[in-house]
Amino acid sequence: MNVPKALDAANTVLLLIDFQERLFPVMHDKEKLLQNVVKLTKGARVLEIPVILTEQYPKGLGPTIPEIKELIPEVKPVEKVCFSCTDEPAFNQALKSLKRKQVLIAGIESHICVYQTAMALAQEGYEVQVVADGCASRDPENKLVAFTRFRLAGIPPTTTEMALFELLKVAQGDKFKQISGIVK
Repeated sequence: MNVPKALDAANTVLLLIDFQERLFPVMHDKEKLLQNVVKLTKGARVLEIPVILTEQYPKGLGPTIPEIKELIPEVKPVEKVCFSCTDEPAFNQALKSLKRKQVLIAGIESHICVYQTAMALAQEGYEVQVVADGCASRDPENKLVAFTRFRLAGIPPTTTEMALFELLKVAQGDKFKQISGIVK
Protein backbone atom coordinates (compact mmCIF):
# COMPACT_ATOMS: atom_id res chain seq x y z
CA MET A 1 0.00 0.00 0.00
CA ASN A 2 1.37 3.40 -0.98
CA VAL A 3 0.92 5.70 2.02
CA PRO A 4 0.93 9.43 1.20
CA LYS A 5 3.47 11.60 2.97
CA ALA A 6 2.24 13.87 5.75
CA LEU A 7 1.86 17.52 4.86
CA ASP A 8 4.90 19.61 5.75
CA ALA A 9 4.48 23.38 6.20
CA ALA A 10 7.89 24.04 4.62
CA ASN A 11 6.94 22.08 1.48
CA THR A 12 3.22 22.90 1.05
CA VAL A 13 1.34 25.48 -0.99
CA LEU A 14 -2.37 26.19 -0.55
CA LEU A 15 -4.25 26.41 -3.84
CA LEU A 16 -7.62 28.18 -3.72
CA ILE A 17 -9.53 27.54 -6.95
CA ASP A 18 -12.23 29.89 -8.26
CA PHE A 19 -14.05 31.18 -5.16
CA GLN A 20 -15.77 33.85 -7.25
CA GLU A 21 -18.71 36.19 -6.74
CA ARG A 22 -21.01 34.74 -9.43
CA LEU A 23 -20.03 31.10 -8.89
CA PHE A 24 -19.91 30.83 -5.10
CA PRO A 25 -23.61 31.66 -4.41
CA VAL A 26 -24.84 28.58 -6.32
CA MET A 27 -22.66 26.09 -4.44
CA HIS A 28 -24.25 23.42 -2.28
CA ASP A 29 -23.83 24.12 1.48
CA LYS A 30 -22.00 27.38 0.75
CA GLU A 31 -22.16 28.71 4.34
CA LYS A 32 -20.18 25.76 5.72
CA LEU A 33 -17.84 25.93 2.72
CA LEU A 34 -17.09 29.59 3.41
CA GLN A 35 -16.42 28.96 7.12
CA ASN A 36 -13.94 26.23 6.28
CA VAL A 37 -12.11 28.09 3.52
CA VAL A 38 -11.74 31.14 5.77
CA LYS A 39 -10.28 28.91 8.53
CA LEU A 40 -7.97 27.21 6.05
CA THR A 41 -6.73 30.52 4.64
CA LYS A 42 -6.19 32.05 8.08
CA GLY A 43 -4.37 28.90 9.17
CA ALA A 44 -2.12 29.01 6.11
CA ARG A 45 -1.18 32.57 7.04
CA VAL A 46 -0.26 31.54 10.59
CA LEU A 47 1.80 28.61 9.30
CA GLU A 48 3.47 30.81 6.65
CA ILE A 49 2.22 28.65 3.78
CA PRO A 50 2.10 30.46 0.44
CA VAL A 51 -1.27 30.75 -1.29
CA ILE A 52 -2.05 30.61 -5.00
CA LEU A 53 -5.47 31.95 -5.91
CA THR A 54 -7.18 31.35 -9.26
CA GLU A 55 -10.15 32.92 -11.01
CA GLN A 56 -11.99 31.25 -13.87
CA TYR A 57 -12.98 33.78 -16.53
CA PRO A 58 -13.38 36.70 -14.07
CA LYS A 59 -15.17 38.87 -16.67
CA GLY A 60 -18.06 36.44 -16.53
CA LEU A 61 -17.79 34.92 -13.04
CA GLY A 62 -16.55 38.00 -11.18
CA PRO A 63 -13.64 38.43 -8.78
CA THR A 64 -12.81 36.35 -5.73
CA ILE A 65 -15.38 36.76 -2.96
CA PRO A 66 -14.36 39.48 -0.49
CA GLU A 67 -14.41 37.15 2.54
CA ILE A 68 -11.43 35.30 1.07
CA LYS A 69 -9.69 38.10 -0.83
CA GLU A 70 -9.48 40.32 2.27
CA LEU A 71 -7.48 37.58 4.04
CA ILE A 72 -4.84 37.53 1.29
CA PRO A 73 -4.87 41.03 -0.23
CA GLU A 74 -1.31 40.73 -1.53
CA VAL A 75 -2.08 37.58 -3.55
CA LYS A 76 -2.79 38.43 -7.18
CA PRO A 77 -5.24 35.93 -8.69
CA VAL A 78 -4.12 33.83 -11.63
CA GLU A 79 -6.75 34.32 -14.31
CA LYS A 80 -7.64 31.32 -16.42
CA VAL A 81 -10.17 30.04 -18.92
CA CYS A 82 -9.06 26.39 -18.86
CA PHE A 83 -10.53 24.06 -16.27
CA SER A 84 -7.22 22.63 -15.08
CA CYS A 85 -5.00 25.26 -13.51
CA THR A 86 -2.02 23.42 -14.99
CA ASP A 87 -3.11 24.44 -18.49
CA GLU A 88 -2.48 28.08 -17.58
CA PRO A 89 1.21 29.07 -17.97
CA ALA A 90 0.97 31.79 -15.27
CA PHE A 91 -0.20 29.17 -12.75
CA ASN A 92 2.66 26.81 -13.60
CA GLN A 93 5.14 29.65 -13.25
CA ALA A 94 3.70 30.67 -9.87
CA LEU A 95 3.75 27.10 -8.55
CA LYS A 96 7.26 26.30 -9.80
CA SER A 97 8.63 29.54 -8.34
CA LEU A 98 7.61 28.38 -4.85
CA LYS A 99 9.74 25.21 -5.09
CA ARG A 100 7.25 23.16 -3.05
CA LYS A 101 6.05 19.66 -3.92
CA GLN A 102 2.89 19.38 -1.78
CA VAL A 103 -0.30 21.06 -2.96
CA LEU A 104 -3.28 21.40 -0.65
CA ILE A 105 -6.36 22.21 -2.74
CA ALA A 106 -9.67 23.85 -1.85
CA GLY A 107 -12.02 25.12 -4.51
CA ILE A 108 -15.05 25.02 -6.71
CA GLU A 109 -16.33 23.17 -8.51
CA SER A 110 -15.09 19.84 -7.14
CA HIS A 111 -15.87 17.82 -10.25
CA ILE A 112 -14.50 20.28 -12.81
CA CYS A 113 -11.61 22.64 -12.01
CA VAL A 114 -10.61 21.03 -8.70
CA TYR A 115 -10.74 17.51 -10.16
CA GLN A 116 -8.85 18.29 -13.36
CA THR A 117 -6.20 20.30 -11.50
CA ALA A 118 -5.64 17.68 -8.80
CA MET A 119 -5.31 14.90 -11.37
CA ALA A 120 -2.87 16.89 -13.51
CA LEU A 121 -0.72 17.92 -10.53
CA ALA A 122 -0.57 14.31 -9.30
CA GLN A 123 0.45 13.15 -12.78
CA GLU A 124 3.22 15.78 -12.75
CA GLY A 125 4.59 14.29 -9.52
CA TYR A 126 3.17 16.69 -6.95
CA GLU A 127 1.84 15.31 -3.67
CA VAL A 128 -1.78 16.47 -3.69
CA GLN A 129 -4.41 16.51 -0.96
CA VAL A 130 -7.91 17.85 -1.55
CA VAL A 131 -9.80 19.49 1.31
CA ALA A 132 -13.23 17.79 1.30
CA ASP A 133 -14.95 20.43 3.46
CA GLY A 134 -13.21 23.19 1.48
CA CYS A 135 -14.63 22.10 -1.88
CA ALA A 136 -18.11 22.15 -3.36
CA SER A 137 -20.19 21.67 -6.47
CA ARG A 138 -23.65 22.92 -7.31
CA ASP A 139 -24.93 19.34 -7.09
CA PRO A 140 -23.59 17.33 -4.13
CA GLU A 141 -23.59 14.16 -6.23
CA ASN A 142 -20.94 15.70 -8.50
CA LYS A 143 -18.73 16.36 -5.47
CA LEU A 144 -19.24 12.80 -4.23
CA VAL A 145 -18.18 11.33 -7.57
CA ALA A 146 -15.14 13.65 -7.75
CA PHE A 147 -13.94 12.51 -4.32
CA THR A 148 -14.54 8.87 -5.21
CA ARG A 149 -12.34 9.34 -8.25
CA PHE A 150 -9.68 11.14 -6.17
CA ARG A 151 -9.50 8.12 -3.86
CA LEU A 152 -9.29 5.72 -6.80
CA ALA A 153 -6.44 7.81 -8.24
CA GLY A 154 -4.56 7.76 -4.92
CA ILE A 155 -5.22 11.44 -4.13
CA PRO A 156 -6.14 11.56 -0.45
CA PRO A 157 -8.97 13.70 0.84
CA THR A 158 -8.48 15.71 4.00
CA THR A 159 -10.47 18.25 6.01
CA THR A 160 -9.70 21.79 7.09
CA GLU A 161 -8.85 20.82 10.69
CA MET A 162 -7.05 17.65 9.70
CA ALA A 163 -4.79 19.55 7.28
CA LEU A 164 -4.08 22.44 9.66
CA PHE A 165 -3.12 20.16 12.56
CA GLU A 166 -1.10 17.89 10.25
CA LEU A 167 0.84 20.95 9.11
CA LEU A 168 1.20 22.21 12.69
CA LYS A 169 2.58 18.89 14.02
CA VAL A 170 2.77 19.89 17.74
CA ALA A 171 0.28 21.01 20.38
CA GLN A 172 2.38 23.80 21.82
CA GLY A 173 3.57 27.30 21.12
CA ASP A 174 2.12 30.44 19.62
CA LYS A 175 1.16 28.89 16.27
CA PHE A 176 -0.76 26.12 18.07
CA LYS A 177 -2.67 28.73 20.08
CA GLN A 178 -3.48 30.71 16.92
CA ILE A 179 -4.64 27.62 14.97
CA SER A 180 -6.71 26.43 17.94
CA GLY A 181 -8.42 29.83 18.03
CA ILE A 182 -9.12 29.69 14.30
CA VAL A 183 -10.76 26.26 14.28
CA LYS A 184 -13.02 26.90 17.31
